[in-house]
Parts: sequence; C-alpha cells; structure tokens
Amino acid sequence: MFTRTIAGIVALLLLQGCSTAPRFEKNFGMAVRANLTAQTVDPRAAANTNPANGIDGPAARAAHERYQRSFIQPDAAASVPLLNTLGGGK
Repeated sequence: MFTRTIAGIVALLLLQGCSTAPRFEKNFGMAVRANLTAQTVDPRAAANTNPANGIDGPAARAAHERYQRSFIQPDAAASVPLLNTLGGGK
C-alpha cells in the first residue's frame, strides 16, 4: 500500500509538469530574427525578374566547366613548389 501511495504521488508530480504550456517572454526569438534580417542583403531579390548582368551565357558555362574540371584533374603547374623554405638553394 505504501508503494502504491508513493507511486501515485510521483505520477501526480510528473503530470503536473505537463499541465501548463510554457510561458515565453514577448521578445523570445527576437535575437534569431534580428540576425537573419541582418544577413539578408536584398529581401526583395526573389521578386526581381531581370537576369543578372555582367557575363554572357557561353562565358559562364565555360567558367563553370573549367571549375568542375579543376577537381577532376588538378593543374600540373600547381604541384611545383613556389618557395624553397628549407634554404638549400643552388
């Protein structure tokens, strides 16, 4: 009987924690929203229907393909050391 009473009291105490919704302050989350706003360069950018100016399509495609190929086969000239840091020159 004593065990049942203790178990009942523990159950009531555990249920008490679920009885109310959390009460947040009115400014809860404002820091996150302020940081997101500060990181947005142009909030109306999605509404812009004009294409980007400055580079034509073929040049952009060629630059992108060169960039992708740079990961497949690295440039041979990049493997030559630029500086002799050990001081053992000629």
